[in-house]
Amino acid sequence: MTDFRAGAVRYQVTDVDRAVAFYTETFGFREVMRPGAAFASIAKDGLTLWLSGPKSSGARPLAGGVPQEPGGSNRIVLEVTDLETCVASLTQRGVKFRNSIQSGPGGLQIQVEDPDGNPIEVFQPAEGNASSTATGGGSTG
Repeated sequence: MTDFRAGAVRYQVTDVDRAVAFYTETFGFREVMRPGAAFASIAKDGLTLWLSGPKSSGARPLAGGVPQEPGGSNRIVLEVTDLETCVASLTQRGVKFRNSIQSGPGGLQIQVEDPDGNPIEVFQPAEGNASSTATGGGSTG
């Protein structure tokens, strides 16, 4: 069996510079690599996010010419300790929300969008629940 290891999450973006600025200034990611205008790798804690512009190899059409485009429902999850305060701060920054704060058995969550419409879930674990990242994953329910 092949030995797989976690790599990264790739998001399709229309403007790599704008996406890097959004993630670094809004969520505190750091730039890891930017070999040109078509691609950047950014990271925060144990999460690496690849931002693929239209001219990157990771944005080329799939079989049958199916385009790879920004958006969708799959998303990265960023954890916070106080979601209401975070939402207020994001609102002041003009960040676009997909929904209102939702409550589930694992905690509270809300979805925001990057400038290209890629979703980001901001999650606050329920009181008494361990961090979702402590075990390498988790669910809000």
